[in-house]
Amino acid sequence: MQIQLIAVGTRMPAWVESGFDDYAKRLPREWRFRLREIPLRHRGKTGDSRRLVEEEGRQMLAALGKARGIALDSRGTQWDTEELADKLGGWLQEGRDLGFLIGGPEGLAPACLQRAEIHWSLSRLTFPHPLVRILVVEQIYRAWTLMQGHPYHRR
Repeated sequence: MQIQLIAVGTRMPAWVESGFDDYAKRLPREWRFRLREIPLRHRGKTGDSRRLVEEEGRQMLAALGKARGIALDSRGTQWDTEELADKLGGWLQEGRDLGFLIGGPEGLAPACLQRAEIHWSLSRLTFPHPLVRILVVEQIYRAWTLMQGHPYHRR
């Protein structure tokens, strides 16, 4: 099984890359966890951001392929860590690849939101999209440790 984090934006600050890499390397190798970065289209003064978001969305969907799409969406369902661990365990048993979709400054393209089988909200708050990368990989790692009975997750 492969788990991908498909995110709009490249050339992240060093603190984002460091935080993301720290948790990603802790995940089991059999998950083949991978970051797929989609270049952020240049936003000019023309105000044509909708077209740019659609182009980014097409690239995201191409990277997603046949994997189960999980859109990071502030209007999605919020889970606690135990619920995420249960969902992750079920998805792993199905053996289907997973793709977590993180949009750019304007969010995800409508086509990505439609294609996603699940809409997950980390919070009702709005986070900087680079930070969401770290939050998602940390929560996946935390859920995995919970599934393994590892003491990382404590209440």
